[in-house]
Amino acid sequence: MDNSIRKLSDYAHELAYDDLPQQAIYECKRRLIDTLGCAIGAFDAEPSRIARAVAECHVGNPSARVFGTLKPSSPEQAAFANGAMLRYEDFNDSYYMKSSGHPSDTLAAVLAAADSVHANGKAVITATNVAYEAFCNFSDIMPPEQGWDYVIFGVVACAMASGKLMGLDAEKMAQAVALAVTPNLALEQTRAGELSMWKGCAAGNAARNGIFAAQLAQHGLTGPDEAIEGRWGLQHALGRFEWAPFGGRGGPFRLTQTHLKYFPAVVHSQSPIIAAIELHAQVKPEDIKAVVVDTYWVAKRYTDRASPLWHPGTRETADHSLPYIIAAALIDGTISAASFSDERLRDRRIADLLEKMSLREKPEYTRAHPSSWPCRIEITTHAGERKAASVEYFKGHAKNPMSDAEVETKFRDLTAPFMKPARVDAILAKLWMLEQLADIGEVIELLAVDPVR
Repeated sequence: MDNSIRKLSDYAHELAYDDLPQQAIYECKRRLIDTLGCAIGAFDAEPSRIARAVAECHVGNPSARVFGTLKPSSPEQAAFANGAMLRYEDFNDSYYMKSSGHPSDTLAAVLAAADSVHANGKAVITATNVAYEAFCNFSDIMPPEQGWDYVIFGVVACAMASGKLMGLDAEKMAQAVALAVTPNLALEQTRAGELSMWKGCAAGNAARNGIFAAQLAQHGLTGPDEAIEGRWGLQHALGRFEWAPFGGRGGPFRLTQTHLKYFPAVVHSQSPIIAAIELHAQVKPEDIKAVVVDTYWVAKRYTDRASPLWHPGTRETADHSLPYIIAAALIDGTISAASFSDERLRDRRIADLLEKMSLREKPEYTRAHPSSWPCRIEITTHAGERKAASVEYFKGHAKNPMSDAEVETKFRDLTAPFMKPARVDAILAKLWMLEQLADIGEVIELLAVDPVR
């Protein structure tokens, strides 16, 4: 195995719960609460129903359960179904250094693998930090928009976390990484043009394939030699790279540096949403003559006004469209799942505001990103008045974190249509004491949608 894989496998094999600082343990529990809320909140979404139907065709030995129904399936199919749910609303956490992604995608694999082996809470916390370190290290070193989807980060992270929970030694962990890397280069076309249901399912697929790689390695299958550094390895596709230092030995754990989302939309919209909500209170939509949005490099995505990002036809495109999201927030004073309904996609008021909107890149904002996420929106009214609002760190950013009460409120709001308050209380109580649980099944068995809603 090459040196890059050896570093990953050694780190995953050697990291122990006692190596984790209290902040990494505490923030891990917050992200589990946040992510599981996102999953249950998307229980009724069409991709969620499709993924569950597929999972129900499979039987596992050992098995893992699908959130909401608790029907047993194979661990890899449960990971796909659960992963499709937790990503659907684009509401789970985000991380951005050189490139971006959603490291909590990996929890679909972590929890399926943990359920299948009856892992305790400490093992789940440790495996989650393994997954986040691997995923976010890719983001630290990989430049964006190379043509490969970020879920490549996830499949490797999921193989490592699953292997950790399955008890793989360092050699088999290395084989799991090789078996995850080689067959799973995913195309970034997933996030181009008019976006499809696959946008929210790609990460679940990475979780599925990561678990499968760990299962193969567990049973003795070997992976290709030098899968990262070899002539035709991952570095041939992505370019040469060296891992940044992994968390531990006094260094910070990356899980603590990820951002939670206060609104269900692409991370680049989080600051603009807050600015738009501030302006909503000052200007009526019908009084708006022009809207100018100053932001960082992401503005370059909106130079082509014929792009679907200016005329979204699907929910998936709309929740990735800054112009659409800003227009909806200016009209409604918030962004929620209802902002992306079929009815809202056809809302003439939003279309009218899009015609009045322009996005500009400010070089100083680009230089500041991603240390900060600056945005300024200025509105000119028909009467000639100018109103402006600026945001640097959105609510949920690691430098402007959501409080525990806000994380709980998000969980309660997302699960309210599907669970009675007593069940919600029980889940939260278990997750806040996760390190004390003898079996993660104590949490999984509570993740059932109540029959009477």
